[in-house]
Amino acid sequence: APRWRGHAMEVGPLARYIVGYAQGHEYFTDQINRTLRTLDVPVDALFSTLGRTAARALEAEWAAEMQVHFFDKLIANIKAGDTATANVEKFDPKTWPTEVKGVGFTEAPRGALAHWIRIKDTKIDNYQCVVPTTWNGSPRDNEGNIGAFEASLMNTKMERPEEPVEILRTLHSFDPCLACSTHVMGPDGEEMADIKVR
Repeated sequence: APRWRGHAMEVGPLARYIVGYAQGHEYFTDQINRTLRTLDVPVDALFSTLGRTAARALEAEWAAEMQVHFFDKLIANIKAGDTATANVEKFDPKTWPTEVKGVGFTEAPRGALAHWIRIKDTKIDNYQCVVPTTWNGSPRDNEGNIGAFEASLMNTKMERPEEPVEILRTLHSFDPCLACSTHVMGPDGEEMADIKVR
């Protein structure tokens, strides 16, 4: 189970928005405060299926505005005669060493994403990635710490346990990259329902 300094982490839009809000980032605080006012809910409501879904929508709004911003900068550069769009000095594989390794970290729409690669004699020798769903859907670790999926489902009240729509809504709020299957377990550990979404 992936951990950061021994702790399970939730990654994705809600995590980014909570960090931005806590840091007082004006754009994020304006968006979040507007949303909280519109929905008439307290800030604690962010730590929920509603908060995760709202953060994904707010981030889409932010991304659309950033696309316009960067497009405008690109057009201004082109008008000023700057048509370079990439530095290709090291892109020619013939210039690469016979053995090389690299790592790349980024924030993908679903959350933190990391890639590790080792290339030997122009072929991939080893490749590994840790994707956002690996973080959010991580199982309990050896110390008994639960991952974000499980934490978000704790004490979820279900109207009809045999049709756990509440569980599906919560898990879908993470935008997981997986085949959806849910096993509803009773207090005694017996399986009450096995739901597969196709």
